[in-house]
Order: sequence, then structure tokens, then C-alpha cells
Amino acid sequence: MKKILIILTSHSELVNTDSKTGVWLGEFTDPYYEFIDKGYTVTLASPKGGKPPVDPRSELTENITSSNRRFKKDEAAQRGFEFTQKLSDLSADDFDAIFFPGGHGPMGDLATDEDTARLVVEFFNQDKPIAAICHGPAALLTAATEAPELLQGKEVTAFSNTEEKMVGLRDNIPFSLEDRLKTLGAHYSSATIPFTSRVKVSGKLVTGQNPASAEKAAKELIKLL
Repeated sequence: MKKILIILTSHSELVNTDSKTGVWLGEFTDPYYEFIDKGYTVTLASPKGGKPPVDPRSELTENITSSNRRFKKDEAAQRGFEFTQKLSDLSADDFDAIFFPGGHGPMGDLATDEDTARLVVEFFNQDKPIAAICHGPAALLTAATEAPELLQGKEVTAFSNTEEKMVGLRDNIPFSLEDRLKTLGAHYSSATIPFTSRVKVSGKLVTGQNPASAEKAAKELIKLL
């Protein structure tokens, strides 16, 4: 039975505002149920352990997905989310793949977290699939300074500068994820129409641009497994 590690942010703060962020719920629940329904074992973890913050906007009616509704009624999934494991206690040896949902939270912790970088490098060195969507690819940045081949020359996508401007948060994030990926040598591209699905697979690396890309990114990871 395949084992997938889903790493969630522990960060809820945005820059220059009192608004909160965290995990974009659908970017967690859509892939989670793709994996569960495939019979995979899913472990949830975060830098601090415990319950991750959820981006309030992802729970607004217009952003609710069928997997969100399923999650709200799923006691086992709720319990796993309430008590995520700490990254410092985990090793890539125990898993077959790693998945990073987005929300703006990863920009504030996973982008610089030492245990996140350690795990990404471990998965990369063991040639195991790595997937990240929306702002989830921020989790690859520090690891890519240690293992440049992780991103150099890879076809990737992530939440775009255009989308940041359109959601009005360009001044509330610590850096441009699109620009940083390019600086690290990745071949970044985005969908022609903002907020529509785009997924790139480059070797064992899967990236998705935005919430609309979550389900497809999970399916591409399943193909690699």
C-alpha cells in the first residue's frame, strides 16, 4: 500500500494586514480524497504539529468543493487534521511520495523551514515523487539551494504574479513565488486564463498553479506512483 505524506502550513499571518491565511482547504481535501479513494495511506504533518490554520476565504461558499463538504463529515479526516505530526519526527524513508497543498501560509513557513527542506531533499535524493500546488511550491525553495537539480531546468507552475494582483494580496506576501522559481532555474509557465487549471509534470516533480489544479495534480502524482 502506497504511503503519501501531506505537509500543511502552520503559518497564518500575512504581511501588512490583519487578514489571516493558512491552508487553502480545497487544495488539501481534493488531493486527500484522491489518495484515500485509491487506497493509499495518508499522513498529515506540519512544522508545528497539531491543527493547521485554514485560510478563511477557502471556506466561503463560492470556494467550497464537494471534497470540502465530505471532509466536514469525515471524523477520521478531521481527527488527522486536528493532530498533524511534527515534521521534525518524520523521514522520507517511511513514505512513497510527498504533497504540498497551498494557501498563502507556505510562503511564511515552508519556504524557509529546515525540516521541510530536509524532507524535500530526502525525497529528491531517493527519486520519490514530489508534488506541490498553488503556493505549495514555496516549500521547494530552500531545498533547491541545497539540491539545485530539484528545480533547475524543470517545467513548473505555481500561483502567478497576475493571480496575486487579482486577489489583491501582492503587497501582503514576503516575495513573488513565480519570480523566485525562475531565479532558481525553473522553467515557469502559467495558464493563459488566470485561475484555470494548469499542471506540469517534470520527471518526478508535479506542480499545479492554483486551487483549480489540485485534483489533477493529485491524479498526476498517482500516475507516477
